[in-house]
Amino acid sequence: MSTPTLEAFALIAPRELAFREVHGGFSLTLKRNCSISPSSLACVFVALAAVVLAIGIGFAIAGAWLILPFAGLEVLLLGGAFVLYARRAADYERIALERGSLKVEVAEGRRLERYELDARQVRVEVEGSRVLLREAGEALELGRHLDEQSRRVFGAELKKRLQY
Repeated sequence: MSTPTLEAFALIAPRELAFREVHGGFSLTLKRNCSISPSSLACVFVALAAVVLAIGIGFAIAGAWLILPFAGLEVLLLGGAFVLYARRAADYERIALERGSLKVEVAEGRRLERYELDARQVRVEVEGSRVLLREAGEALELGRHLDEQSRRVFGAELKKRLQY
């Protein structure tokens, strides 16, 4: 007897987007799929840095003092990698339709951008694997945190919900 794979399960039960219905409109938040929060990552980093430095100090006391600068370099590089990860771990896109106004909030790193679009004027276009909102000659790309298949589903669902 064979065990079903995740791919086979995905064909049977496709992942659904969690549009929340709000007073005749909708709301959806798209986030990165992060396995650890930035605060938990900081705790992991402190624990790893303590272990590496303790080992380095132990070798330095035993007479191999040249290990300590390399342990410090390792902690510094590990900290840099963790900072690069944590800067983007909390990125999100929030889309909400309320009373004819489509509000989009995009958070990337420390930058937060808010857009308010007229829901009657905005067009949703799915170009390849990109979902674009177009209004008055300007374009806004959404769905960057989704895989290609989910992006297409998101684009179709958004287009359907914005049609009057």
